[in-house]
Amino acid sequence: MSHQDVKDGNVRLKGECLKVALQSLLSGISWSIRFRQDCSWTPKLLAATAMLWAWSDDKTLVERFHTARSIVIFLFSLQHQVAKSYQAFIKMSLRWTDELISPIQVSLRQRLPLQFPDCWQLFGFIPFGGDGSRVELPRTEAHEQRYSPSRKSKKKKHKKSRSRKHSRKAISPQMWLTTLWHVGTGLPWNWRTGPADSSERAHLLEMLSSLPQAAMLLADAGFVGYDFARQITDSGRQFVIRVGSNIRLLKHLGCVRESGNTVYLWPHAAAKKNQPPLVLRLVVVDNGRHPVYLVTSVRSTQRLSDSQIVELYRRRWGIELFYRHLKQSFNRRKLRSTSPDNARLELEWSLMGLWAMGFYTLVEARRQQTLPSRVSVAQMLRAFRRAMKDHRHPAEDGWRLRRVLRESIVDSYKRKNKASRNYPRKKQESPPGKPIINNATPQQIAQAKVVMAHYEKGLTA
Repeated sequence: MSHQDVKDGNVRLKGECLKVALQSLLSGISWSIRFRQDCSWTPKLLAATAMLWAWSDDKTLVERFHTARSIVIFLFSLQHQVAKSYQAFIKMSLRWTDELISPIQVSLRQRLPLQFPDCWQLFGFIPFGGDGSRVELPRTEAHEQRYSPSRKSKKKKHKKSRSRKHSRKAISPQMWLTTLWHVGTGLPWNWRTGPADSSERAHLLEMLSSLPQAAMLLADAGFVGYDFARQITDSGRQFVIRVGSNIRLLKHLGCVRESGNTVYLWPHAAAKKNQPPLVLRLVVVDNGRHPVYLVTSVRSTQRLSDSQIVELYRRRWGIELFYRHLKQSFNRRKLRSTSPDNARLELEWSLMGLWAMGFYTLVEARRQQTLPSRVSVAQMLRAFRRAMKDHRHPAEDGWRLRRVLRESIVDSYKRKNKASRNYPRKKQESPPGKPIINNATPQQIAQAKVVMAHYEKGLTA
């Protein structure tokens, strides 16, 4: 059942708008799990309750559950009473969350190109931003044991001294979140969580198989690396990655017909293993403060011009805004669960809930030809939460959740520049410098010819 097929013309109560939204988001999903016959939950009912639990803005998680439970019982006119205790709900959710969220993700991914064909591709590719961030946790012993960094940081100390208050904030327990984000719609696509020192490269490679074959991965300088880049290209997908002084590139290696911006990524470790060099294209652009160095696996300028590469990477910034919406507007900067397993559960459903609300809102926004970047997440949240709080109240004349969502547009007010403010967690890092680019030596050229000959022979064998 598509989003447009669900009609709400005869809505009498505000809660009925929530029912329409939940039915639209959870329609067509084939649940592969079965609960015991004496269980008061069904997969769809548990998923709807968990979604409402994530949407709620009540102060405590227990209050959010009771709010969600009462709405579900009221909306679906349940003849039986689902579990009343928060502990029973959490126990069921911990057991079945992965099996519940996975089919919802698959359903929304399949509907994205159908619902938003004009936002699906850009310059012939399906662009995805990849990035990681940390989410704060309550300072409990269990969180410190599960999510504290397992290895000491090798980063140099900042020249700027930190106060004791700032230092305490920096060592608080945190969960690492790596997200794949669809550039065209501004909606998440996939994510992974782990300890505070998790490898975001490893997380992205775990999620690589979920991307379509025409995907273009956009990432910052933290993702550059031979093994990472090679696995992406070997999978048939492409990338645009920012590089800095932490990377060494070669020129004039002679493996392909070269142009002025042809470079090779071939570190010493890969050369020793007789692994083939990666042929890339270097694009340099000045952002007004300093040059930005980008490498891409798309070597043909006819397939993707330099200006298009710059535009693709510019749109990657939207994933930073997504994290701001998650932490600030959605109030998930610090989770409330004191148990590590419960914290992961809370974050999983928060991400799924934000994705679902965003999808439902974007369908309505596109009816008004509103660009995804113009959708106001804050107004969207207020609309859903108002419907939840007043779900038993009659809908005023003209009030419909869909109508309110169509009008949830970012205002035209011009914000002031806050770059100079000293926030407790404000990054003190310098921008990536210029990559080290050397001309290939005769020995490297000779070795590259031998390696490429064996590599091409293996591909054609």
